[in-house]
Amino acid sequence: MPTKEEEISLYYNEHYRNSTNHLRRATLRTDGFVSVHATGIAGEFLTRTFTFKGKNLIINYSTSAAGSILIEIQDADRKLISGYNLNECQEIFGDEIERIVSWKDGSDVGDLAGK
Repeated sequence: MPTKEEEISLYYNEHYRNSTNHLRRATLRTDGFVSVHATGIAGEFLTRTFTFKGKNLIINYSTSAAGSILIEIQDADRKLISGYNLNECQEIFGDEIERIVSWKDGSDVGDLAGK
């Protein structure tokens, strides 16, 4: 059940049918079932090819204190699209459900709509 805008609570019974029986609550971040998580160890995450809509790329992510995320956009042939490479991406760290990704020239990626 939603308990806050950014939190889901799950209630469960522990030690059912025992004298130590009690109700517990676990919490999850909203949309925390699927997200990118960056630890302090380098890695790579590649999505399937998709057709872009809109003016911004928004991600659901979580990093450790030592982790960060950099994003580059490639075409269907996995060739870099100029202006959207890792070196131009503003470093992302923290824990957010909806983060707009920005590069050196800003966050507007509307020129990629339909591609």
